[in-house]
Amino acid sequence: MPRDRKRILVVDGYNVLRSGSRYRLVPDPDYTDDAFNRARETLINDVVHFAGREWRATVVFDGGGNRFSKGNPDFVGGVRVVFSPAGSSADRIIEKIAREGRENGFEVMVVTSDATIQDTVFGLGVDRMSAEGFCRDVGRYFEEARLDEAPRVAKKNTVAGRIDAATLAKLKALRDGR
Repeated sequence: MPRDRKRILVVDGYNVLRSGSRYRLVPDPDYTDDAFNRARETLINDVVHFAGREWRATVVFDGGGNRFSKGNPDFVGGVRVVFSPAGSSADRIIEKIAREGRENGFEVMVVTSDATIQDTVFGLGVDRMSAEGFCRDVGRYFEEARLDEAPRVAKKNTVAGRIDAATLAKLKALRDGR
């Protein structure tokens, strides 16, 4: 990961999965369910694309209730993925990353719809984005990418296509000798 990036993006993973319309998870999903795992993978891939080369991104999932969670990060496409360690909440990890980022001179953006986290990081001078705002921005990103890749038929520019119909009729009459 390049060291010159001065922007940090922190995503509250489960909050975005529950609050963002792009993922459509039920309030209390089975965390081992394939649909839930696909939604989590989709979110991580969305963050990879959203962050691009502009952000150092971290997705934080709450693993505090899992006695086996160690809190060790994994990296997917340059994005750090963290499950909070047993006994600790994702909120603490998010707030810690945001605080350390600001203290080190980074521009920090936290994506969450959790009002408590938003209030806490706002007090640190951190920007916030709601889960739904993130979903809209990601949707726009993919729509723009789709449009950029869609084949287009080049429009043929002719003189006849650029002049009004009355003038075109007069020119045709002159050409035809009428």
